Parts: sequence; C-alpha cells; structure tokens
Amino acid sequence: MAQLAGCYTRSMVARLEAFALILALGASWAIVAPPNDLPSAEARFQRELDQLREVYRFPGATAAFVLPDGHQAGFATGYADREQSIPMRTDSLQLAGSVGKTFVSAVVLSLAQDGKLNLDDKVSKWLGRERWFRRLPNQNYITIRTLLNHSSGMPDHVRDERFISTVRRRFRSDPDFHLSPAELVQFVLDKDALSAPGRGFSYSDTNYILAGMIIERATGSSYYGELVQRFLTPLGLSLTGPADRRGLPSLAPGYVAGSNPFGLPRKTVSRGMLVVNPSTEWTGGGLVSNPQDLARWAKALYEGKALKKPYLDDLIGSVAPSRGGRRYGLGVEIEKSELGPIYGHDGWFPGYRTRMAYFPDYRIAVAMQINTDDDVNQRQCVLALARVLVKQFPNQVRSTSRDSEPRRE
Repeated sequence: MAQLAGCYTRSMVARLEAFALILALGASWAIVAPPNDLPSAEARFQRELDQLREVYRFPGATAAFVLPDGHQAGFATGYADREQSIPMRTDSLQLAGSVGKTFVSAVVLSLAQDGKLNLDDKVSKWLGRERWFRRLPNQNYITIRTLLNHSSGMPDHVRDERFISTVRRRFRSDPDFHLSPAELVQFVLDKDALSAPGRGFSYSDTNYILAGMIIERATGSSYYGELVQRFLTPLGLSLTGPADRRGLPSLAPGYVAGSNPFGLPRKTVSRGMLVVNPSTEWTGGGLVSNPQDLARWAKALYEGKALKKPYLDDLIGSVAPSRGGRRYGLGVEIEKSELGPIYGHDGWFPGYRTRMAYFPDYRIAVAMQINTDDDVNQRQCVLALARVLVKQFPNQVRSTSRDSEPRRE
C-alpha cells in the first residue's frame, strides 16, 4: 500500500525545518571530525534520531544499522503509545507495508534456484486455469519477472475506488473483515493495461498478489510457511512475522493521518487489537517487523548472502524502465544519493511508515520505522542517519565496496 502515501500533502513547515536541520548538521560535521569508535557512533546515531523526531514531530520511531563488519545496533525514540505515555522500545514491532515485497521477490528467486519455477515463465502457466484469468490485463504476455519489477502494465487494486470504499464500509461493522487474494484480483479485471509488458513502470500491489498466488501454486504450501522456512528462521529474523490477524503481540499503536483514504480512526490499536484486519495486504506487504531485522535483511539480501547461489544479477539487474531518476528491480528500489546508490524499499500501512536501505558504496544498512503515516520524509531521515555512520568511520569508506556491487543487465 506504499503508493497511497502519495495522496498526502507534504507540510512546507516540516520541509523547511528538515532542510535547516540538515544544513546545521552538515556544518557541524565540517568543523568537528568525530572519533572513530562504536560508542560514539551509537550516541551520535541516537541524537540524530531524536533530532529527527523534533523536526517531524512523529510520535515515536525505531531505527537500526549494520556496519560492514556485521556490528549492529537498535535504537528508539519517542512514544509507542502517546496517550498512555508508553515509550517506544528498540524491539517494538510495527507494520512494514510494502517492504514485505522484498521478501516475496526473494522467495520467488529461491524457488527459481530450486527449479520449481522460472522468472520468465508466463503467468498463464501457473494461473491460467483460474476462471478470472482471461479477464486479467495483458494476461497472455505477462511473466513472473514483469510482475516483480512492476513492468506488467497491471492496474493497482489498492488505487481502485471500489476497493477503497469496500474497506471503508466493511471494517466499521466487522473489524475482522478481510479480502482474499482472489477477491483482490477482481478489482482489476476487464481494465485496460497501463502499458505493454516490459515497456513501462506502474507500481501495483496486484502484481505481488499474483506472485503470491504463484508461490503457493508452485510449492503447494502457504507463502508465509515458505517465508519462514527459507528466510526468517535461517537468518534468525525473530522480530519479523506474518501480519495475518488483528492481535499482533508487541505491536506499537500507529497514528493515522486525518486524510487517510479508508476512514480509519486516528489510533490503529484499541484494547490490544488492530482496528482493521491487516491480512488483506498479504503479499503486497503483509509483515510485522522491526528495523533490527530489516537492516540485517537488507545487508544479507543486497550483498548476495540470502541465497546459496548467485542472484544479484536478477535482483538488481531486472530493472523496469526509469521513472523520476529511480529504477526498480525485483522488489528493490534503486536510487541515487549523495552517498552513492541505495538499494531498498519503502513501506506504508495506515498508521505506519517503514524505510529499509542499503548503501553498497559503504556496505552499511539502515532501517527505520515510525508509528504514523503522516507527513514525514523518511528517505531524508534514513539518509541523515546513514551520514552519521559514514562520517564516523571514514577509514571504511569505499574500501571494498566496488567489488561487492552487482553487475547489471
């Protein structure tokens, strides 16, 4: 659901304050060279996170980093529950939104390595017998690869007014209400394709719902079961799990912007339960997580260590056509920054924002979650946090990173 966040108008005041903060911090770095030690780095990282909260006024946040040598640390600021004055903890969980797509694409790559499917299989091979398949845009030409890099031309069910109104109407009478994957697909049937496959980029959660269906068809088991078996357990990602029910232990309440499209109440958790069933998101995102796990995941995934066989050429190289200076691989956003390329993903769910980023030139990973979907520029937040690490460890800059950057098709 990350793309719905674009409906929010950015606050000019917040942007000016953020810009002033960035200038001030940049000036201080130019004057004082920080000592090269871990305690100092962690203290500066915490101060930066606290300052970002002051600028953007979000209720609370968690963040984490992983250094080139594998050292990792988690941080928290502000409140998990503002009304109850409950502080955010470093291990507090939040809904990760579309960052979950990075796991979906990884499961597909794992299945391809196992010989259970091929990235260039036509979707019709796996889903062609479904009654609704012939009504799917571009149904005869789309492949698994075009689903994962959003070049299938598929409309997005999340942006369909019928989907929004259905969720808006139903959750009030039945908070456990959810839509199945097959029901989600119904919202794009008989629509015109947005482009020919491989000829344009159109971000669509429907692509990943279809990918989830293919995963289950190819394996005969559930997507979440495959995810746990292939990645969460082997990598020790114990703070990440399925967002498949309203009762999620250790979940920090989220705070929804007043202009949210689904008409949800301001606070997402009441009496320990989410006010809306998150399971509808499924493979469009579908995870509850924490930045400590997400930073570790980013470092493993984008350094080519998440699978036994090479996969980075497919992950990073299967790039959809450019849009706005950014590119999109298989569940990975690729963008340029003052710190070089960034591999990662954003996530949005009502009441929550997530940003996961890996900086290949420095071999560091940074992740951040905030418990509001209000006007916060998380890209700038994570970039500011990454700058702390780059300035703190100048001797590690670009020393081995060029060899680790994957080739691109």
